[in-house]
Amino acid sequence: MALLIGAVLAFAVGILATIVGLDRDRAFYPAVTIVIASYYALFAVMGRSDQALVIESLVGAVFLAVAVAGFRSSLWLVVAALFAHGIFDFVRGAAIVNPGVPVWWPQFCLTYDVTAAAYLAWLLKSGRLRAAI
Repeated sequence: MALLIGAVLAFAVGILATIVGLDRDRAFYPAVTIVIASYYALFAVMGRSDQALVIESLVGAVFLAVAVAGFRSSLWLVVAALFAHGIFDFVRGAAIVNPGVPVWWPQFCLTYDVTAAAYLAWLLKSGRLRAAI
């Protein structure tokens, strides 16, 4: 169920952003990426794990840096960051112990990330958004 909800929610957010014009500002998807990258640090705080907080913050900082670079150069970097975060969701549980992460979250976030990346890629390929400044 988490897989389905993640995909549907990402698609719905993308459609809504397009309909109301939020995604006309090139900052929209980089900002979404930054927020997505911060959730595991939030879960570390909720789980009261300083070690997880440090690790999750360092990983999140990488995604933040790519989102900022994508904002400043090409939104294709943001597509890559969203997709890579989906892969991260798939493998992070084997590498990072974070007691605050809900059991269903990695599956939900994986499908949200990949769906959001696909939607942004479609916007860029179709010419509805410009990739570069």
